[in-house]
Amino acid sequence: MQPQGDLRGPWLLLLSLLLLVFEVARAGRPVASCPAACLCASNILSCSKQQLPNVPHSLPSYTALLDLSHNNLSRLRAEWTPTRLTHLHSLLLSHNHLNFISSEAFSPVPNLRYLDLSSNQLRTLDEFLFSELQVLEVLLLYNNHIMAVDRCAFDDMTQLQKLYLSQNQISRFPLELVKEGAKLPKLTLLDLSSNKLKNLPLPDLQKLPAWIKNGLYLHNNPLHCDCELYQLFSHWQYRQLSSVMDFQEDLYCMSSKKLHNVFNLSFLNCSEYKEHAWEAHLGDSLTIKCDTKLQGMTKVWVTPSNERVLDEVANSTVTVYKDGSLHFHRVQIEHGGVYTCYAMGEAFNETLSVELKVYNFTLHGHHDTLNTAYTTLVGCILSVVLVLIYLYLTPCRCWCRGVEKPSSHQADSLSSSMLSTTPNHDPMAGGDKDDGFDRRVAFLEPAGPAQGQNGKLKPGNTLPVPEATGKGQRRMSDPESVSSVFSDTPIVV
Repeated sequence: MQPQGDLRGPWLLLLSLLLLVFEVARAGRPVASCPAACLCASNILSCSKQQLPNVPHSLPSYTALLDLSHNNLSRLRAEWTPTRLTHLHSLLLSHNHLNFISSEAFSPVPNLRYLDLSSNQLRTLDEFLFSELQVLEVLLLYNNHIMAVDRCAFDDMTQLQKLYLSQNQISRFPLELVKEGAKLPKLTLLDLSSNKLKNLPLPDLQKLPAWIKNGLYLHNNPLHCDCELYQLFSHWQYRQLSSVMDFQEDLYCMSSKKLHNVFNLSFLNCSEYKEHAWEAHLGDSLTIKCDTKLQGMTKVWVTPSNERVLDEVANSTVTVYKDGSLHFHRVQIEHGGVYTCYAMGEAFNETLSVELKVYNFTLHGHHDTLNTAYTTLVGCILSVVLVLIYLYLTPCRCWCRGVEKPSSHQADSLSSSMLSTTPNHDPMAGGDKDDGFDRRVAFLEPAGPAQGQNGKLKPGNTLPVPEATGKGQRRMSDPESVSSVFSDTPIVV
């Protein structure tokens, strides 16, 4: 008969094993071996280069990195894994034959931070395709056949920092991805090189902050050559941005079906790029940003007199905001000059210089300028109208004319042939003749030596004065008349 103490040993061992299995099950870690086609090391599963047509089943829930690259996967459906992989942060699916991805395919992996879909056969990126990946930081989609990118394909990806879309067939620049404060607020790298981009939204790209332009790669695209494109990339070259400095030889454009380097467009006669100064007028409010190539840098501003500009201080006309911007509350003449921004970061330091020109007058806006010009034009027109009225519409001042005096026969000369348009009132005329209107007939006949060529009168000669007959007296016309008649035809006056 065995002692009672010897029976306790096996029971204690069995109880310990049961407790261990219970703890493992409670932790959510099933007692499952590594898939046969994969190589497992701790929480890393490598199933690469196994010619797999489908994703292996029963993947351990504790998997943190899953490598399924270099296989024969063609579709990624919503049920590609029955197990929810909440610990998975990296998923590698490159070098497969993927041509379809369900919009619900990433629901089982909500904490994914790195996704590699490069070197597949994807053609379109549909709306809300990656919306489940709200903490994803890096997305690789290069070397596919992508032609269309839906404007909502990357919605809700607020943590995405790097997006690789190179070596595709994209022809529309996705401006919505890089606009400041847009869908991807933390995006610092967008690779669109080696696509089919021909036209770029140049004014919008010029307005982007330097930390976005520094990671915007556009080389190896058949861009259209023009001076605006040259100015854009020349500015990026002046700022030493990585997107230009690393691929200067691969930045080219197309003109007349020929490739030209964007920095050698002499056939367009483009003007050289010059950094422009900031301009302001007296009393203006102005904010100048320290446009650094990295975000989150510590910034310090120094005035033209080599004095540090303090942070927001009461009653100060020049202050520095919390985001590092230099703000002028009311611009004064003494504010003109070159300001320097010293930016300090973990990777490198950066120094920027900005020139401010202040004009010694106030500017109230373009509406006032327009009103002033309009008023001046109206004033000029009114002045011209008044001058014309004065010249042509002023009434004749008859009172200033002298009193008519009868001219003697001896004083009558060539000027006597002029006929007055106003009736003559002769106080010496007969009594019963109508004084209101005096009708006369004058005959001008050449007389011997006074006749010139073609019957015209020669100046200096006199005409014979006919004698008065009857009650009326025939007299010569008023010498101050404005009409002259040299004719043998009788004229009724």
